[in-house]
Amino acid sequence: MSTSSHSSTGNQREAGIRPVVGWEEDCGAAGVGHDLTGADLDAAVIEADHSRVLHSWSAQAHLPSSSIAGGSGASLWDYAGNTWIDFSSQLINVNIGYQHPRVVAAIRRQAEVMTMVAPSTSNKQRAEAAGKILEHAPAGFEKVFFTNAGADANENAMRMARLVTGRDKIISRYRSYHGNTGASIVATGDWRRIPNEYARGHVHVFGPYLYRSEFWATTAEQECARALEHLEHTILAEGPETIAGILLESVPGTAGIMVPPPGYLAGVRRIADRYGIVMICDEVMAGFGRTGAWFAFQRQDVVPDLITFAKGVNSGYVPAGGVVISSEIAHFFDERVFPGGLTYSGHPLAMAAIVAAITAMEDEGIVENADQIGETVLGPGLRALGDNPLVGEVRGQGVFWAVELVADKATRERLEGSRLAAVSRRCHQRGLILPVHDNRIHVVPPCVITAEQATRGIEILADALAEEARH
Repeated sequence: MSTSSHSSTGNQREAGIRPVVGWEEDCGAAGVGHDLTGADLDAAVIEADHSRVLHSWSAQAHLPSSSIAGGSGASLWDYAGNTWIDFSSQLINVNIGYQHPRVVAAIRRQAEVMTMVAPSTSNKQRAEAAGKILEHAPAGFEKVFFTNAGADANENAMRMARLVTGRDKIISRYRSYHGNTGASIVATGDWRRIPNEYARGHVHVFGPYLYRSEFWATTAEQECARALEHLEHTILAEGPETIAGILLESVPGTAGIMVPPPGYLAGVRRIADRYGIVMICDEVMAGFGRTGAWFAFQRQDVVPDLITFAKGVNSGYVPAGGVVISSEIAHFFDERVFPGGLTYSGHPLAMAAIVAAITAMEDEGIVENADQIGETVLGPGLRALGDNPLVGEVRGQGVFWAVELVADKATRERLEGSRLAAVSRRCHQRGLILPVHDNRIHVVPPCVITAEQATRGIEILADALAEEARH
């Protein structure tokens, strides 16, 4: 596959790409950095942002001092002209890369025709976007309910499960993230749930994670069997007649990119069928190429009842998410009102971006590129880091990888945050952006990343880890 038409691996100035300067003149009193360029403009943008914007999940006095002015393919740059290879995809959503010309052109064309259509009104772009998504869903899926993002996609999937079953409880996992709306944040399994626990009817279980097994397992087979037994025992203890749905990320992302062992998702499917429970696969982060497949659950030959998506469906160019609905559940609402809706459900600009993004991914082999890069470059390159004394485990697939860092390989004591921050800082200084979570580095570049970029990024990471190990 070739991505040369829209990727930039060198300095953007050499490619004739420059940050737009002078846009502030149209912004009145809110303008930033009048008549400034380079590092001075960069500093002005950062100062204005920090003083005016309340940033999510952050203590506002300790925000990062960096900016993004533009990007192309898997490359980013700031207002001062510094460039980076991107191993973050922003929030693991820019799957098709930055500024893909076909998606940008589609948004522009739609903006010139119609910029807003109410959800109750039929619209060509919305119908086409649903069709493109359904083409990649398993047989037996019939409709798409569009949302603004992944959190409200999960919110509405849980609502559907409760309405269809007449039950109340949702089971999800402790190591998970499902979004920051009322029920989605309570379904989430990490610390962000605790100050937001206002929704009712949520039960959590542990999923498989062999490196830090909750089940005293020593093999993937043991971990899988015991995690499934734990899930079924929880259902029996809660009362199967009270469980509406099982919500799980096909591959937990923010929690650590823990690819489930073979047979786990199929086992969840069997348990859900046994007790009449709706199985919801959260593909918000893992879907649309991230694991080297259109949907991550397809790599385990499993079919859920509901699929939630967002992020990679149009690479976040315009906010969009949704629920892909099986025929049985879709027809439940033929004569019953579905009590949910959003002003911007199926927004035409977002729908145009979905159609263009999926079409480009099909035509250009972008999902296949993600799979190949994972198999031939990222996987081998990251596993080779295992000789470093700080590297505890490497796991992932496609362009969805985690490197778990430890202070001691024998005890698996987690590496402290300040040392991860030092590794991340060295990478940034050398031309690589990559996210850190807890004691992990996540390697999650756009699906269009080239082998050369991926190789160079791993070299930078290896050098940064080696330097930290010497300390």
